[in-house]
Amino acid sequence: MNQQLSPVSDLNPVLVRLFKKRGLKPTDVEAMLSWNLKDIPTLTDMIDLPKASERLIRAIENGERIGVYGDYDVDGTTSCALLWHFFVMTGIEIEVFQPSRFVEGYGVHPSSIDAAIEKGVKVLITVDCGISNTATADYANEKGVDLIITDHHRDAAPHIPRAYAVVNPNRRDEKDSELKTLAGVGVAFALALQIKNDLALKGKEIPTLYPLLQFVAIGTISDLARMSPVNLRLTRHGLKQIPTSQYPGVRQFFSPEELKGMTVSSERISFHVGPHINSKGRLDHPERAMKLLIAGNASESLEHFTHLEVANRDRRVIQAEVFAQAKKEVISGLSGSELLINIVYQPQWHEGVIGIVASKLVETFEVPAVVFTDAEEEGVIKASARTAGELNLFDLLESCKDLFIKFGGHKAAAGLSMKKENFPAFKERMLNHLKTIPAPLRTKTQSYDIEVGIEEINAHLVKDLDKLEPWGPGHEKPVFRMKNAVIQSYKIMKDAHVRWTFMGTGSGNKKVMLQGISFNYLGKWNESTPDELFQMQEKSGLTIQFTLGVNKFNGNETIQLMVDRVIPGTV
Repeated sequence: MNQQLSPVSDLNPVLVRLFKKRGLKPTDVEAMLSWNLKDIPTLTDMIDLPKASERLIRAIENGERIGVYGDYDVDGTTSCALLWHFFVMTGIEIEVFQPSRFVEGYGVHPSSIDAAIEKGVKVLITVDCGISNTATADYANEKGVDLIITDHHRDAAPHIPRAYAVVNPNRRDEKDSELKTLAGVGVAFALALQIKNDLALKGKEIPTLYPLLQFVAIGTISDLARMSPVNLRLTRHGLKQIPTSQYPGVRQFFSPEELKGMTVSSERISFHVGPHINSKGRLDHPERAMKLLIAGNASESLEHFTHLEVANRDRRVIQAEVFAQAKKEVISGLSGSELLINIVYQPQWHEGVIGIVASKLVETFEVPAVVFTDAEEEGVIKASARTAGELNLFDLLESCKDLFIKFGGHKAAAGLSMKKENFPAFKERMLNHLKTIPAPLRTKTQSYDIEVGIEEINAHLVKDLDKLEPWGPGHEKPVFRMKNAVIQSYKIMKDAHVRWTFMGTGSGNKKVMLQGISFNYLGKWNESTPDELFQMQEKSGLTIQFTLGVNKFNGNETIQLMVDRVIPGTV
C-alpha cells in the first residue's frame, strides 16, 4: 500500500466508474485516499477529556494506582493494551481488568469497582463500555473511586453516568462531528493523546504515540466501525506499522512472509487477528488475549498465542454446531409468508458464539437476526442481534426495552437480556414493527457495485484497489458483476468450499482464464450446486458476483476472485 494514489485522474477506469456510481466527488475521493493525519478533526475535542487527563496526571504525580477496565471483545482488549503501553511510556504500570462474558457480563459493575479497590486502584478508566452503567458510577462515588468512562456506544440510559469524567463522542450533549465514528480504541487513543499533550505543557516529554495506532487499527477494523476519513487514516497508519511492529504480541499473528510486506490487509485483521483475539473471551475469559498484546518478548507472546489458537479452533467447532441448529430451526419455521426476521432460541446454545451465529443467519437469509440462549441466572435469557440492510436495529430494539433487563449496542449490532417469559411478546412486537418498515430498508440485498468485462480484471485494478485499503462499513470493498462467465472446472475443498476456474472472452475474442474461490459455498441457502451450475451454463449462461483478491502461494501471487454468487442466466 503506497502512501498516496495521486492524482485522482490516474485511477483505474473501473474505479472511476465505481466512485461515480457511489456519488463521490473528486474532493471526496481525495479525502478517501489521503494519509494526512494533520487535517483530521482534533481527536481531543471531546467533553471531559481535559478533566480526565488532569485527574490521571495528578494520579501519576502522586503515585496513586490507576486501573483500566475494558470490554472482553477485540475493541475492548486492544483499548486496554493501548493504554497499558501508553502508561508504561509515562513510567508506570497500571492494573488491567476485564470481565467474563459468563460471570459479570458486558459493562462495568459494582463488583468491578470492588475488584479495583482490592488492587488499591484510586482512578479507574473504562474503555469501550460504561456509558449505560449509571448505577456503577454512583457506586464508585460512594466507594471513593474516581471513575473515568471512555466509550463510543450510544448514550441511551436515563441520564449520563455521574462519573468523574465521561468521554464519549456519542454522548447526548456532544456536538456532531466525525469523531462519532471512532471505535472505543480510538477514544482511548484520544485520551492518551490528551495526557501526552498536557504532560508536555508541564515539561515532561514522552515518546511518540504513533506505534499505538497499531492497536487502533486492529480494534477499529474488528469492531466494524464506520470507515470515515478519520478512521481510514488512523487505521492506514496502524496497518502500515505492523510489519515492523515493536510489539511481540502483534507480530505473533503474522507469518515471516507476511511481515516482509509494506503493510497488512484489513481482511487479514477481520478474518484472522480479530477472531483469535475474540476467541478466549467467547469461550471463557479474555485474559490470554490481553496478556498476548502486552507481552514483552517473543517466547511469552508465543505461549499466549498458542492458547488463542486452541480456543479459536474450539470456537469454530461450537459455532458450526450452533449455526447448523439455528439454520434448521429457521427453515422448519418457514411458512410461505414473507420472512421479516429470524428470532431463534435454544437453552443450550453457547453464549460466546451467538453473535457470530446471528451474523451468519443474516448472511444466509438476508433479514435481521436475534439469537437467544439461557443466561446464568435462572429464568433469564440473553441474545445477540444483528441488522440487515439499512435497518437501525438499536432503534427497533429500543421500542421493546420495557421487556428487557439489560440492553445496549448501536445501529448494526446489539445485545440484551430479558425474562424468558417475555420471549413470545418480544417476538410478536418485533414482527409487528417490521411489517411497518419497507422491505428494502430491512433486508440485505444481493447488490453489486458495477459490471465489468473479464479483460478489465487485471493487476492494475488489483493494485489500485489495494491502495484504497482498509475496507469497512461506509467504505465497502466493491462487489463486481460479470456476465457470460463460463465454469471451465471446479474443485470441492474440505467438503465446504469451491475453487472455480472461469473462462471468458475479452476484446478481440481473446480467451481469458481466472481463478476464483467461494468459501462455505456448499449447503448455502437457495444456491445451486456447482454441478447444477455447470450443467445449466450451456443453456442460460452464468453471471458471477465477486470481490477481488490475491492468492499468495510459494512466493507467487495470482489474481483471485472471491466469489459470492454464481447466478444462472445473464441477469
